[in-house]
Amino acid sequence: MITRAPAPEGHPFDEVLSGWLFREAETRAVEADSFQNPGMLEVERAAEIWSTPEGTAGKSCETCHGDVSESMKGVGAHYPKWDKDANRPINIELQIDKCRTEQMGAEPYKFDAKDQKAMTALIKNQSLGEPMSVDLSQGDMQSWWDRGKDTYYTRTGQLNLSCSNCHEDSMGNMIRADHLSQGQVNGFPTYRLKQSALVSLHNRFRGCIRDTRAEFPKAFSDELMALEVYVTWRGTGLSVETPAVRQ
Repeated sequence: MITRAPAPEGHPFDEVLSGWLFREAETRAVEADSFQNPGMLEVERAAEIWSTPEGTAGKSCETCHGDVSESMKGVGAHYPKWDKDANRPINIELQIDKCRTEQMGAEPYKFDAKDQKAMTALIKNQSLGEPMSVDLSQGDMQSWWDRGKDTYYTRTGQLNLSCSNCHEDSMGNMIRADHLSQGQVNGFPTYRLKQSALVSLHNRFRGCIRDTRAEFPKAFSDELMALEVYVTWRGTGLSVETPAVRQ
């Protein structure tokens, strides 16, 4: 597992660090052991969903993609990607919904539905250990990166805080009995022990924004998709840990 990597050009740090390095040894041990990692129960459940037909087309994910461990190997390490049809970046959750509606004749998942988080974790888990990278040469990805960067450094809410105030200025400091990390996203969906559940990336984004006492945007909105592009780029070179385990 790659928990340290040289930062990409233009990054504020010289080295990118996984949230793994900011956790206690006990939490690391739970994540590293696939039999103890509680997030793996959802991954295993999603493997059943993968082969279960849904929708009017009578298809499952397996119908088109075959064995998930083969067809999805390495895929999750390179999202978000540019989607020509939508003319915007999409993440794995939106790609799953696109397949459901266009190929299976099924309804898209509601945001943060249990099955949506489980399926996203299943696909990301097939890239376990592979370094993350985002292709900014696709479509108009660079402008979305720019927008995401602006969002990252913009103070919001009654507390007048930005993402950078915590994950750059205060990195390593204690907050609510935990250490502030660089805010990397290579472990999402992440199993949060205090919630006893998988937590999606956009749920975490919105939670942080809520904590600044600002009105948070809708999941998968342009603002949050741009932020996902930028923050994923910030972790370039770190390996996928999904499902990571955090307090």
